[in-house]
Amino acid sequence: MVSTRESKQLHPEIWEALYAVKDPEIPPLSIVDLGIVTSVEFEGKGTVQVNLTPTFSGCPALKIMEQLVVDKLHESGFEHVQVKTSFEVAWNSNMISEEGLKALHQHGLAPPPRHEGYIELDVLSDTPCPLCGSRNTTMQTPFGPTLCRSMHYCKNCSNAFEAFKPVS
Repeated sequence: MVSTRESKQLHPEIWEALYAVKDPEIPPLSIVDLGIVTSVEFEGKGTVQVNLTPTFSGCPALKIMEQLVVDKLHESGFEHVQVKTSFEVAWNSNMISEEGLKALHQHGLAPPPRHEGYIELDVLSDTPCPLCGSRNTTMQTPFGPTLCRSMHYCKNCSNAFEAFKPVS
């Protein structure tokens, strides 16, 4: 199998199409920058296989993302597209690209910090406000509207905000 870096060099048109597929829950964020596209295989004659690893096993947007990948690659001229969802490669928040972290911030979500694999609840408590940058924040609950988010409040700008949780 070809590495992701090699695949991007050999088939930039596939990756260009995949970068255009946005996360349905966070529209400024591509599924590539989110880190859920774990591999792409080009088998010739317009046949592409894309492997996705969802952020969480119960991700409600997964089927939508699979269909968006198929639609976008068909639109880009690939006739035979197969999307496989696998948990072989465990997703973690370090897989989000730098562009993805910026997109989360621009969307009003505090991006997750980089980590070494072990995450304590204190990390969630020390979350800077994406609106004003203050660290004078409190975590209201580690459970947000989706499994990957937590709820916080900024004491400086008096705004509630969501943070994308670090996941190892």
